[in-house]
Amino acid sequence: MSSAQSSGKNPNKHTRVSAKANPGFLERLSETAGGTLVGIGLFFLSFYVLFTNEGRALQTSSSLDEGLSRVVSLGSSSSLDPQNNNHLVHLFAPLKTAQPLHDPNYKVVVQAVKLKRQVEMYQWVEHQESKDYQEEGETKTETTYTYNTEWKSELINSRHFDKEIGHQNPSAMAVESVTVVAPEVRVGPFVLSKGLVEQIDHFQTLSLRDFPVLDLEPFLSIDDDYFYHTEHPRRPEVGDVRVRFSFAGLSGESSRFGPPQPVSVVAMQRGEHLEPFKTRSGGTLEILYLGELTAEEVFAKEHQHNSLKTWALRAAGWALMFLSIQLSMRIIYTLVDWVPVLRELVSLGLKVLALCLSCSLSLLTIAAGWLFYRPLVAAALAALALVPVFLTRSGLPAKKNE
Repeated sequence: MSSAQSSGKNPNKHTRVSAKANPGFLERLSETAGGTLVGIGLFFLSFYVLFTNEGRALQTSSSLDEGLSRVVSLGSSSSLDPQNNNHLVHLFAPLKTAQPLHDPNYKVVVQAVKLKRQVEMYQWVEHQESKDYQEEGETKTETTYTYNTEWKSELINSRHFDKEIGHQNPSAMAVESVTVVAPEVRVGPFVLSKGLVEQIDHFQTLSLRDFPVLDLEPFLSIDDDYFYHTEHPRRPEVGDVRVRFSFAGLSGESSRFGPPQPVSVVAMQRGEHLEPFKTRSGGTLEILYLGELTAEEVFAKEHQHNSLKTWALRAAGWALMFLSIQLSMRIIYTLVDWVPVLRELVSLGLKVLALCLSCSLSLLTIAAGWLFYRPLVAAALAALALVPVFLTRSGLPAKKNE
C-alpha cells in the first residue's frame, strides 16, 4: 500500500508513503538466519584476504629487493646496448610519440601519449530520502523524491524514476566518451610495453583559452574549457551535451601545453622493447613514474606503495571479519529484541564482542600468515622471545650457590 502527494506546488518534489505489516517473530528469525549464512561466508573470506595478503606483501618485497640488486642503471643514456638484453634496466628520459593525437570532430590536436574525450549530458536526476516510523502496528516508510537537472557523464534512465512525467531524459548521448592512445610510445631508444603505457594516467585538462573559435562548427560553442553543443552554454536544456578533453604524457617537441614529460622506467630490455621482468620469487617488475628518479628512488617508492597496500588490505580484512561476526550473532539480538532494556544491552554487548573477536582473530590470522610465508623470521622472533627465559633460568643456580 502506498500513496503519493506533491510538496506544495513544486512539480519537482513529491512524497510517497508506503506501509507494511510488522514481521512476526518467526519471519524475523528467518531473515536473521539468512544474514547468519552471509556472515559465515564473509568470515571465511576475511581469513583468505588476511592470510594471502601476507604472502603477497612478502613476494612483492622480495621481488623489489632482488630487482634493486640486479638492475642496470642507464640514467639518461640514449644508447642501445645489446649486452643488456634480458636484463633489468633503469632509465629516465622524455616521452616520445611519432605523431600527435587528434579528434577531428572538435579539431583538437595534442602531442601526447593519451587523449581523453569526456562527454556529459544535461539530464534529470532523481534524489530520494527515506525515513521509517511505526504507526498502528505497521512500519511506514516516507520517501521524498526530488528532481534536479545536472551534468552527468553516465546516461540516466528516467524510466526508473518514481515520477517520469515531466522528467524524461534522452535515451542516448549524441557523442560518446573515448580515450585514444598513441600506437607507439618511446622513452629514449626504447619502446614501452602496454603495461608501462597504462601507468601513464596523470591526466591534465586541455585548456581551450586560446582555441581558434573560427574553426568551430556552427552548433558548437566554448565556455570554461568545454565544448557545448548549444549556442547558450549558460542556459542549458535537458539533452544538451558538453565535451571536455584531457591528455596524459606530453611527448615530442615542446608545445603550448608544455615540454615533453620525463619519466623513469624499470623493466626488462629485450632489443629495443621494454617488457615485464620475472623475478626468482615469482613477482613481476614493470615500473613507471613521472619525473627523473634514480633506481633507488624508484624502488623506495615501490616499497612504500607495497606497505600502504598491505596495511589497507589488513584493514579491509579486519572490517570484513567484524561485519561477519556481527551478522553471525544477529540471531541472538533477534531472540531478545521484544524486551526494550535487554535489547539495548545485548546490542551493545554484541558489538563489543564482535570488536574484540575480530581484532584477536585478525592478529592471529596475520601471525599465521607470517609463520607460513616467513618461517625463518617467525623462528627468529620466537627465539628472541625465549632469550629472557633462558637468561633467567641460567641465573637461578648462581643465586642458590650464594
